[in-house]
Amino acid sequence: MGRWVVVDVESSGPDAVNDRLIAVGALAIVDGQIDLSDSFEVILRQDAPSPADNIEVHGIGGTEQALGMDPREALAAFLDFAGKDPLVAFHAPFDATMLRRAFDLHLGIAFRRPWMDLADIACLAWPKYASRLSGLDDWLEAFSIPVAFRHRAIADCLATAQLMLMALPEAAGIGASTSGKLVSLSRADRWLS
Repeated sequence: MGRWVVVDVESSGPDAVNDRLIAVGALAIVDGQIDLSDSFEVILRQDAPSPADNIEVHGIGGTEQALGMDPREALAAFLDFAGKDPLVAFHAPFDATMLRRAFDLHLGIAFRRPWMDLADIACLAWPKYASRLSGLDDWLEAFSIPVAFRHRAIADCLATAQLMLMALPEAAGIGASTSGKLVSLSRADRWLS
């Protein structure tokens, strides 16, 4: 099964094309188990804090944003943590776009990685829920997965990882006997890679 890296980002707003990356969280799933010791979280230093209504969503205050890690160092550390392992996110296009833009802006490099969008896989694994569940909160509630701090990157990674562990046993039934096939089933991967 290998290692998957579950990723979640926090941003200055909901627009992946124009808003700024504020934080990155990542958590490894290794051989079908969540490895809490194999985790990563960083707040990127901001020149100006995000608006107050945005801070209410993710809880990363102006002081935390001002004292964050230099974006170049933060993104380099994320690259080191992720390695070459496949990335997983719920609604991956948002996370992938935010990271791609940040890598281009701060490091001047193209960040092109294989992503699995767990939103796509969940719909394939449990088609009876596909028409009535859309956001991560809906799926977490349907499967009774608790979240201590929603919209904090590392907490969202843990919730997403728990949902992924529930989806993995369904993988063979949806034609994904390997991790590569599971990634290729994700519609998002068709244009994110």
